Amino acid sequence: MAEHSAPTADQLAAVTLNDDAPTYNSLKAEFSDRVPIRSIVSRPDGGAGLAGQKVRVGGWVKTGRKADKDAFAFLELNDGSCPQNLQVIIEASLADLGQIVPTGTCVVVDGVFKLPPPGKHQKVELRADAVVHVGPVDPARYPLPKTKLTLEFLRDFVHLRPRTNTISAVARIRNALAYATHTFFNKHGFLYIHTPIVTTSDCEGAGEMFQVTTLLSEAERLEKELVKNPPPSEAEVDEARQIVKEKGEAVAKLKASKASKEEIGASVMELKKAKENVSKLEERAKLKPGIPEKDGKVDYAKDFFARQAFLTVSGQLQVETYACALSSVYTFGPTFRAENSHTSRHLAEFWMVEPEIAFADLQDDMNCAESYVRFLCQWLLDNCLDDMQFMADKYDRTCIDRLKLVSSTPFVRTSYTEAVEILEEAVKKGKVFENKVEWGIDLASEHERYLTEVVFKKPVIVYNYPKGIKAFYMRLNDDSKTVAAMDVLVPKVGELIGGSQREERYEVIRDRIKEIDLPLEPYEWYLDLRRYGTVKHSGFGLGFERMLLFATGIDNIRDVIPFPRYPGRADL
Repeated sequence: MAEHSAPTADQLAAVTLNDDAPTYNSLKAEFSDRVPIRSIVSRPDGGAGLAGQKVRVGGWVKTGRKADKDAFAFLELNDGSCPQNLQVIIEASLADLGQIVPTGTCVVVDGVFKLPPPGKHQKVELRADAVVHVGPVDPARYPLPKTKLTLEFLRDFVHLRPRTNTISAVARIRNALAYATHTFFNKHGFLYIHTPIVTTSDCEGAGEMFQVTTLLSEAERLEKELVKNPPPSEAEVDEARQIVKEKGEAVAKLKASKASKEEIGASVMELKKAKENVSKLEERAKLKPGIPEKDGKVDYAKDFFARQAFLTVSGQLQVETYACALSSVYTFGPTFRAENSHTSRHLAEFWMVEPEIAFADLQDDMNCAESYVRFLCQWLLDNCLDDMQFMADKYDRTCIDRLKLVSSTPFVRTSYTEAVEILEEAVKKGKVFENKVEWGIDLASEHERYLTEVVFKKPVIVYNYPKGIKAFYMRLNDDSKTVAAMDVLVPKVGELIGGSQREERYEVIRDRIKEIDLPLEPYEWYLDLRRYGTVKHSGFGLGFERMLLFATGIDNIRDVIPFPRYPGRADL
């Protein structure tokens, strides 16, 4: 590659087409010496007004080709700031064109914006003056050629798949939804609380939790250590005890003979060392390979936290402690489920948004959930339309219309009992469901989607579910058969949000915990919230990846999280 002296940032900043044109510094990324492609191509004029400006850009080659008998190359460059590429033209005198045209190559160039010939789809292109950096790629080994790749194939290359159009668009949409989440809750006076990843509480009572333990690694370490340094025999321990006895007698003899303090002190020190040695030998003699047990069960008192611990399935129980002091709070973080499921809707690690509101009942909870979902949809329409358009073109032509529908339409609210009656009526008229419809069932995804896509054709909130299919912390209704729970159902994915008014009555929640055979001891702290200054409160959880499925129209949840974890896979 030919070496050329690149212009400095000061020199670049000094070059402008006219007084009204933006300067290089006004376009430049704040923390790197380049202009993001988004700030060029996302202008209302598509960047045409920048013609004549000198800039530095960097990115990865999407497609590259040599032209005019290898006199120059056309590159489609993308830096991840937006879905659009910037066309860059590089002459052969500036670089080895064979090295810069392969897909995946990283290139940083200085150049001047030019208007392309009439009839071209791009509004501006960059003519390179200097090639500042090349990160080459061996096309024979690069696993992401420019041919169309399936999302399933890309899961084998999670470290490289962000370079693809789809995964980079999903990343920007995910970022926008996260930012919108914090914006919404801050706007409404909620405090963001970091709840623990390691927990000793099972929020769902389902038992499908990843256990956190050091017992296995400790057992392996001990086994190796005992092979290398075997525990003492009983004879060795007895011998050490005999030495202690002898040292004790020696001290007694010195005292009886009124020996000097120095002699007695030295003898006492020898006795002390002998006792310490016995103690160590006795401890080592007790060591046995394997997992520590007590009364035939695993002895978790010997574990790292001195009790059983798990990866959290929800931050809800913990965040309630702050709601019962700070009123309006939310948590937003990873949660884990050890469910051996291979469906397109399940992950072992996923993210949840969980607000909790004191002095709020089920109606308040439903109002908050509806406002939040509508805010997210409008945010994407206002801030991510280019990426949403990509999704509409490539995956789901209805995704933008779906966002518009949800952002602008009041949600339907119907009781669980009414929803079951609607489904039963549909069955009578010939509708066939895979899962039987009757009062008391947990609505399946097909039932939820039928209600929201076919019956109401808009988002639906179903409330007052049978207590037998809901968690112990949900408030028991006056009929003693249902609880003040609610689910928000949306087209495409079915359930997006699950929430409830929490049971604030001490005796009622205590009895509910016993009823489902959960031990009281791990939940004593949770019961304390009801013992001391109990308050009506409500909350819900939104599955963040489900929101992404709903927004993008992508079918598999493994493709909307950066590093998917599911049975058999935990890459990186």
